[in-house]
Amino acid sequence: MSDEEKLQIAAETYTADNIQVLEGLEAVRKRPAMYIGDVDVRGLHHLVYEVIDNSIDEAMAGYCNEIKVIIHQDNSITVRDNGRGIPVDMHEKEQRSALEVVMTVLHAGGKFNKDSYKVSGGLHGVGVSCVNALSSHLWVKIYREGKIWYQEYEKGKPIEPVKIIGESKSVGTETHFKPDPSIFNATVFDAEILANRMRELAFLNKKIRLTLIDERTSNDNGGPSTQVFYSENGLVDFINYLDENREKLIPEPIYMEGERANTPIEIVLQYNTSFAENLHAYVNNINTHEGGTHLAGFRRGLTRTLKTYAEKSGMLKNLKFDISGDDFREGLTAIISVKVAEPQFEGQTKTKLGNSEVMGIVDQVVSEALNNYLEEHPKEARTIVNKVILAATARHAARKARELVQRKGVLSGSGLPGKLADCTERDPAMAELFLVEGDSAGGTAKQGRDRRFQAILPLRGKILNVEKAMQHKIFDSEEIKNIFTALGVSIGTDEDSKALNLEKLRYHKIIIMTDADVDGSHIATLILTFFFRYMKELIENGYVYIATPPLYLIKKGNIERYCWTEEERINIVAELSKDGTDKGIHIQRYKGLGEMNAEQLWSTTMDPERRMLRQVTIENGTEADRIFSMLMGDDVAPRREFIERNARYANIDA
Repeated sequence: MSDEEKLQIAAETYTADNIQVLEGLEAVRKRPAMYIGDVDVRGLHHLVYEVIDNSIDEAMAGYCNEIKVIIHQDNSITVRDNGRGIPVDMHEKEQRSALEVVMTVLHAGGKFNKDSYKVSGGLHGVGVSCVNALSSHLWVKIYREGKIWYQEYEKGKPIEPVKIIGESKSVGTETHFKPDPSIFNATVFDAEILANRMRELAFLNKKIRLTLIDERTSNDNGGPSTQVFYSENGLVDFINYLDENREKLIPEPIYMEGERANTPIEIVLQYNTSFAENLHAYVNNINTHEGGTHLAGFRRGLTRTLKTYAEKSGMLKNLKFDISGDDFREGLTAIISVKVAEPQFEGQTKTKLGNSEVMGIVDQVVSEALNNYLEEHPKEARTIVNKVILAATARHAARKARELVQRKGVLSGSGLPGKLADCTERDPAMAELFLVEGDSAGGTAKQGRDRRFQAILPLRGKILNVEKAMQHKIFDSEEIKNIFTALGVSIGTDEDSKALNLEKLRYHKIIIMTDADVDGSHIATLILTFFFRYMKELIENGYVYIATPPLYLIKKGNIERYCWTEEERINIVAELSKDGTDKGIHIQRYKGLGEMNAEQLWSTTMDPERRMLRQVTIENGTEADRIFSMLMGDDVAPRREFIERNARYANIDA
């Protein structure tokens, strides 16, 4: 049969009967990841964000100042606000209650009517209906007009019409839902993830009280754990929170606000003694971590205004090279928040703002406000410019070091580190690189690996703490040069470009494998800090993992069992102690990878069929920035408190 005949038959069998029309919210249930990103932990928590976003929209419109989120024992969620309450009257076109329309129809809601909301967040109006579609059970109560209105749903479908179930003087919306376990791989909510988002929303929307109640855990008084998030000063409180572990260069943050073309803008910035640039940009409370026109406008306004001031002051006259945009942002923490009536985002996940007009608006606000600040604060202005000059001098040296790294390694296509035991696989999607603590463990890993697709790069001791190092020192570091060249990546040689070039990345799994003790955790954190500050794209693309070697080997006679947690150890010892005694049971605590032979390391930690890898993700960029600066900074007290609060194993170094 010819190709033409095959095509003809295929065309004849592809008819209107093959076109599937999904009614109502069926499309959401059929392809949930298209609407909420994924059906794992991130997507699960996104359901809560979508309901909270509706309450925040009410707050931004001036009708709500209290939002309460409750995590119930069964991992269902209740969100209650004191806004106006979703309308319940008859929708003329749909001929049913407006509440039912909002809850069951995609792209239905007040945010599409400019008279209802000037600005709004959420998933383009599909938010609360998506939550309904992806919940096994949901009910909503509306408090308005002196009554309580109620409707209940199963998998997005109303069980009965909207009805009145009581009277109340309160106003607001109360939504209760339980995510559908047949859709989600993860169904247990993490209170810390929700707390981070609610804290962020409190900072971005000052004088709004957000309360998180977790009924699964109790406080000192026996009641449910409760956290309250409230900010009197908004972004100023936010930047003080982010920079609490950094040494400030100027006494107070620089705050600026303005409104152009019905676009309100709030910006706060603070210079510190670090060498990192930390810019956090928001549009309608959404963290646009890929930036966009608002961020470009901020950078342009900041660079031009500071450079003009520095030139006029004569402070640049002795410099023998140009100052770049990067120099003005070294040691800068800034938060940019804009409220755009009709935002145009690149992609469904809203990570980059595309509205071209916003760039000029932000540029103008920054230029005017910063000019005024520099004129009124000459001492602080000189401190900032001196920091810029120091950054330019260091960058000039760093560029030479960076070019040397790339000349020796990536750009010349040769010079892979001598310590690297490469794999034979040349498809990056199939290849893995293990960054292994120490030459000894590295040697064991080389013996135990599958050399077809697993490469090993041993690292000598602790790598440089990039949080406290100038850029040229970072590129001078032998271990960091080895990581760059082994991965095959390069960073921009253009002075204003720090983007990582992933085109020649040689491995799509980069696995950090360190000892299961305090030193090993420290080394892993140093490597993660380096990736977060200089190779964030690797994390964002899902290429970075942490290996989890076992904590214990338990032996009794011919039986050998590995344990990765304290709970596993207790259970296995109990299982092997059937006569009620520990006689004959030997427990070996692994502190180092080198304590295992090659076969043990392969079977427990490296074998794709049996190992446990933890993928490194960034759930909240601002919180990650704060934690890395705290963990790698000079202040010991908050670091100790964080480690004690988050340590997985109480006797990790026993």
